[in-house]
Amino acid sequence: MTENTRCPWCGTDPLYVAYHDSEWGVPCHDERTLFEFLILEGAQAGLSWITILRKRENYRRAFDGFDVHKIACYGDKDVARLLGDAGIVRNRLKIAAAIDNARATLDLYAAGNSLDNLFWQFVDGQPVINHWQQLSEVPVFTPAAEALSKELKRRGFRFVGPTVIYSHMQATGMVNDHLVTCPRHQALTVC
Repeated sequence: MTENTRCPWCGTDPLYVAYHDSEWGVPCHDERTLFEFLILEGAQAGLSWITILRKRENYRRAFDGFDVHKIACYGDKDVARLLGDAGIVRNRLKIAAAIDNARATLDLYAAGNSLDNLFWQFVDGQPVINHWQQLSEVPVFTPAAEALSKELKRRGFRFVGPTVIYSHMQATGMVNDHLVTCPRHQALTVC
């Protein structure tokens, strides 16, 4: 795939290109990965995604591989450790939200549900295949993202506004927002 046919948002940064070519928009049903993207998308709020991609391995290390059971048990000592970790975004509210989101995820599990089931029900269990010609056509959120955001907030999740949630939906393949000129659009349409 040449850089001229890829979605233009990924530019030429090798990390961004690899993310675009192998991960963004691929339907995901793995609980740990869905949780990871929920935390990373929340951390990205107000920042660029490439900033978070560059810190992703640090996040995995700092947040125990995104193990919800471990994160849900974090206390003041862990918050202090995370606030002192230059490898992640050291924002107290975003760190607290990650911990709260782990606890909300465990509550979801205790109620007999899963992130996979909760998220994917908002697209009827199938990726929404969009047919955007230009980057300017891609919305920042949709009614489905608004509805999912509202449900997550109702369940105690934080940093899950409609824009964050739509980014999550794009990243985890709930929607295919690759431009139709991008080879990944077709590749993910036939999945």
